[in-house]
Amino acid sequence: MRIYADNAATTKMSRVAIDAMIPYMEEHYGNPSSLYTIGQEAKEAIESARADVAAVIGAEPREIIFTSGGSEADNQAILTAAELGRNAGKMHIVSSAFEHHAVLHTLKKLEKQGFEVTLVDVHEDGIVRPEEVAAAIRPETCLVNEIGTIQPIRESGAICKEKKVLFHTDAVQAVGHLPINVTGDNIDMLSASAHKFHGPKGTGFLYARRGILLKNLIEGGAQERGKRAGTENVPGIMGLAAALKDAAAHREENCAKMTAIRDRLIEGISEIPHAALNGDAKKRLPGNVNFCFEGIEGESLLLLLDDKGIAASSGSACTSGSLDPSHVLLAIGRVHDVAHGSLRLSIGEDMTEEEADYVIAAVKDVVTYLRSFSPVWRDLMAGKRPFIL
Repeated sequence: MRIYADNAATTKMSRVAIDAMIPYMEEHYGNPSSLYTIGQEAKEAIESARADVAAVIGAEPREIIFTSGGSEADNQAILTAAELGRNAGKMHIVSSAFEHHAVLHTLKKLEKQGFEVTLVDVHEDGIVRPEEVAAAIRPETCLVNEIGTIQPIRESGAICKEKKVLFHTDAVQAVGHLPINVTGDNIDMLSASAHKFHGPKGTGFLYARRGILLKNLIEGGAQERGKRAGTENVPGIMGLAAALKDAAAHREENCAKMTAIRDRLIEGISEIPHAALNGDAKKRLPGNVNFCFEGIEGESLLLLLDDKGIAASSGSACTSGSLDPSHVLLAIGRVHDVAHGSLRLSIGEDMTEEEADYVIAAVKDVVTYLRSFSPVWRDLMAGKRPFIL
C-alpha cells in the first residue's frame, strides 16, 4: 500500500486542471501580447480565468494578479505595504512567528531597511487572538499579516479596517479548501498557490483590493496591468483557474470527507502514550493532522513511514531538508526536543478509512520501534527527566 499524506506540501494535479492546460500547449499557444488571432485567443483565455478566480473569492477580476506561486505573492503584498507605509511615514508591521518563511524572511529584509516588526503570540492552540492584534497596532503601523488557515481572519481584518491599516493574509493552505470572501472577511491582499488545490506548480495569484498600488517585483513588459512583467504562463493560469473552480464546486463534499478521516486519524494516533496534537482539534484545516511524540526524532519517523509506503512530513516543504524543528511548533510553545519529533499528515479527499487505519497502525508501530532504541525515551521511562507531553 502506498499512501500520499503530504498534500500541504503539494497536491496531485487533477484531471480537470490537466485537461484545461493541454489546449494552451498544443493549439492556443500564442503570446497573449500579440495582436494576431492565436495571441488574442490566449489573452481572452487569461481574462476568462481571471474572472473565474475572482468569482471564487468574491473579488473583481481586475483585483487578481497571476504570479509564480504563493511565495511571490507574499513578497509582492508585503513589499507593497512597506513601500506605501514608508511613503506615509509608517514603518511598523504586525505579524506572527507562525508565518511561512516567504513572509518571515521578507520581514527580516525589511527590518534591515529600518522597519520595526512586532510578532504577536500564537497560543498553544495555534490561534492568534484578535485582541492581541489590536493591541499591537500603533499609529505608525502600515501592515498586519496573518496566516490563512483557520484563524480569526474576519475579526482581525475588521480591526485593521477600523484602524485604516492594510491587512494581508497568506491563504496558500486555505484557498480551495475553506470558504473565502475577501470583502466579507475584510481582506486587503491575499496570496494563493495553484499546487495546493490540485493545480500546476509554478502558478499562483495575488488578490489586491482595488486602489492598492502594487510594487513591481519584476520590471519589463506591461503584462498583468504593468504589475508583473514577463510573458504569461497561459497553460498554468488555465490549470489554476480550472482547479480552483473544481475545488470550490466540491468544497463542502470534500471538506466533510476529509474532516471525518482527519478526526479518525487524530483519535487513533492520540492513543500513543506521550503524543500530543499540535493546535486546536477542531479549528484546523479539514485535511491537517499534526502530532509531536516524545523520545523520537522526526527524520527517522518519516523514513520508516516511507518504508511502509506512507509519504508524510514534519513541517513546511520549504524547510524539509533542514534538521531544525518547525518554527511553527516552536511558536506555539513546543520545546526544541519535542518539536523535533513531529509528524504532519495532510490528507486528500481520496483517502479511505482503510488507508487511515493503515496509517494509524504504521505510526504506532514506528513510534514504538524508535522509542525502543532511544536513550531519551529510556531516561524518560526511568524518571531521569520529566515527561512534557
